[in-house]
Amino acid sequence: MNPLLILLIIPLLTIVGIAFVKDLTKVRLVSAIGMSGQLIFSFILLYLFYQQRNTGNTDDMLFVSTTMWYEAFNIQLKFGIDGISMAMIMLTSIVTFAGIFASWQVEHLPKEFFISLIILAGGVFGFFISLDLFTMFLFYEMAVIPMYLLIGLWGSGPKEYSAMKLTLMLMGGSALLMVGLLGIYFNSAPDGGRLTYDLTEIAKVNIPLAAQLFFFPFTFIGFGVLGAMFPFHTWSPDGHASAPTAVSMLHAGVLMKLGGYGCFRVAMYLLPEAAHELAWIFITLTSISVVYGAFGAIWQKDLKYINAYSSVSHCGLVLFALLMMNETATTGAILQMISHGLMTALFFALIGMIYGRTHTRMINEMGGLMKVIPFLSVIYVIAGLASLGLPGLSGFVAEMTIFVGAFQHTDMFHRMATIVAISSIVITAVYILRVVGTLLLGPITNNHYLDLKDAQWFEKISGVTLVIAIAIIGLTPFWLSDLIREPLAQMIQTLTN
Repeated sequence: MNPLLILLIIPLLTIVGIAFVKDLTKVRLVSAIGMSGQLIFSFILLYLFYQQRNTGNTDDMLFVSTTMWYEAFNIQLKFGIDGISMAMIMLTSIVTFAGIFASWQVEHLPKEFFISLIILAGGVFGFFISLDLFTMFLFYEMAVIPMYLLIGLWGSGPKEYSAMKLTLMLMGGSALLMVGLLGIYFNSAPDGGRLTYDLTEIAKVNIPLAAQLFFFPFTFIGFGVLGAMFPFHTWSPDGHASAPTAVSMLHAGVLMKLGGYGCFRVAMYLLPEAAHELAWIFITLTSISVVYGAFGAIWQKDLKYINAYSSVSHCGLVLFALLMMNETATTGAILQMISHGLMTALFFALIGMIYGRTHTRMINEMGGLMKVIPFLSVIYVIAGLASLGLPGLSGFVAEMTIFVGAFQHTDMFHRMATIVAISSIVITAVYILRVVGTLLLGPITNNHYLDLKDAQWFEKISGVTLVIAIAIIGLTPFWLSDLIREPLAQMIQTLTN
């Protein structure tokens, strides 16, 4: 059996197991066992991946399996991975594992909550291993749709409004994406032959320039909506602010990465000439995203809104780097996807833990928390330092690689756009240091906080897992850059020819 199918089978078996247990303790236990198994298998898959590469396998995609699903439209269940997909699978496994333990205290409809959360994760795994555009879109929708229930039922604040806004805007992006994918499909055989959704086959085809120019914006914006690209980002702050902790972790840490991955793997790779012709438009928009998101975070007083606007900035940096279309910048983009996924998941986990103790997310109502919850406070400082790019943590490696790659362009437009993006470093430092100083340092502002308890065992598992991953990438980034080097080099060659 193809080992990639196990990535779909484990979540399915976990959901079945949850459905057949009754009490809360067993629901938590089954969820934890299932996603622990998924994490362990992801490491096994990484080992098998390296083993295939070390034996001299030069195929572009490994573990490829193809099963015809719908003959009339040549839709296949085709799965396979390369180094980029493998990196995304590892990110998803780590964040999902941490999210399960961050949700340990969910008591309202726990079975339904964990089932919905695991369906979301399963959709993400399916998306990253799919090589058929139709199947990829199917898993994309499978990952997005549970967000409505997860926010609407288990969220806080104006959760109905936030759930509706998020769902409608992402469905709008899906509609644009569908147009783009259909355009690619109906131009997948310009010289005759059978139309196909097969991503690897379409990549060998020279789609007419007129069709590329027409369908590229639909495809790039369709994915870009989920990547919180300006001006299609407005769902993100409201959605994250109202979502429960684990949902924010998976949404910002993993789900938004589908946007950047899709923009690169589908829109740019399959429509390379249009990507070159129209890149300046989207570089402008993503530059605005980077700076606007950072400035937006400065003016917020709610911890979740701060992190949500920060995510707009960091995800904008991913798309910005991809549009530079050179190997250094795109390597930085993938590193940034992994780094941001880990650190924003850690931020949202900590915000949920702090809110569960203080019952507020307003930073001006808190202070001196380092004295009463030192473990959580130290972890929060580490997350903040990773976000502002401290050397030795993942954020520094990713951002420096992006800016070095972007500055390789010698024309004035790219240089100015890069300078604008670099300015976000200073802005990020302002809001991170302000939040850390207000939240954790100084005197305790509320006497009730003196009785707060520090992290429990399940919270420590969640936080430490993410911190270790952030430190590993920050201290030894070369294994990750080596993992993604070959597929990136091939894709950049396609884009630059």
